[in-house]
Amino acid sequence: MTRTTKAMRVLTASVLAMTAGLAQAQDSTDPIKLTLHDWTGQLITTRLMGDVLQKAGYNVEYVQADYLAQFAGLETGDLHVAMEMWETTGRDAMDASTATGKTEVFGPTGMKAKEEWWYPTYMKELCPGLPNWEALKDPACAEAFSTAETAPKGRYLGGPVTWGGFDDERVEALDLPFEVIHAGTDAALFAELESAYQRKAPIMLWIYAPHWAPAKYEGEWVEFPEYTAECYTDPAWGSNPDMAYDCGKPFGEIWKVGWAGVKDKWPGAYDAIKAFTIDNDEMGKMITEVDLDGKTVEEVTDAWMAANEDRWKAWIGQ
Repeated sequence: MTRTTKAMRVLTASVLAMTAGLAQAQDSTDPIKLTLHDWTGQLITTRLMGDVLQKAGYNVEYVQADYLAQFAGLETGDLHVAMEMWETTGRDAMDASTATGKTEVFGPTGMKAKEEWWYPTYMKELCPGLPNWEALKDPACAEAFSTAETAPKGRYLGGPVTWGGFDDERVEALDLPFEVIHAGTDAALFAELESAYQRKAPIMLWIYAPHWAPAKYEGEWVEFPEYTAECYTDPAWGSNPDMAYDCGKPFGEIWKVGWAGVKDKWPGAYDAIKAFTIDNDEMGKMITEVDLDGKTVEEVTDAWMAANEDRWKAWIGQ
């Protein structure tokens, strides 16, 4: 390499660095507020995004927020970025909010969502018609899933009420002899699964993926009538002409959403948020490290940042 060529490359690199610096200077120094929710995976994706933005020189603030109610803050600009809005439970709230023009979908996270009723395989001996949902209508099957507080009805352990999901409506619409009991927290949900599984006790509960539980425990998701948008909006669609929600939950993307003003106030951060992507396998491993191996969210995200430097630097144009 000649000295001239080498000098040109150094000059080019300097110009690119200056250009990036000028672009960064155009962004506001106000904190970008990222919302935190109550499940491990969301804490990880949010911390990763925050770490990346901080590496780019942005001021980042984390704000605890309700999963569905957060849209009020996103619409006013009091909150700015929500890293996980699940197609399975959050689509209606997301669509209603983006229709105002005050919020925007920043694209998919790269993860695919599944959330549905789940049971351990050992329960099929007591309810052999599973995974077909109609098996749950059999009083004997329902009683096999009962507890002292619900008998003779079966017990379905749902997620925290703030997660949505329409499980109470689903039970009523499909005329299932089950009672929905909501876990107080994500941790409580899976602690109860662990306890029941070790004792081979009856349990039917909300399981989601990406997560470690479907890999650790042998079980199946209930197969409800396939979701369509009409099922959630048109009572005449399914088996119950008087009620909607007589189908399963939708499957699909996990979206990034936020305040529509982000692209104007922090254009560089906006590009980085849209570029962020991670897959189910990566997320499942990180959740496992936190929930099962006892690591902190910060330890796990720090390790990911160190192992994926070229990747996240590309998101911020470095």
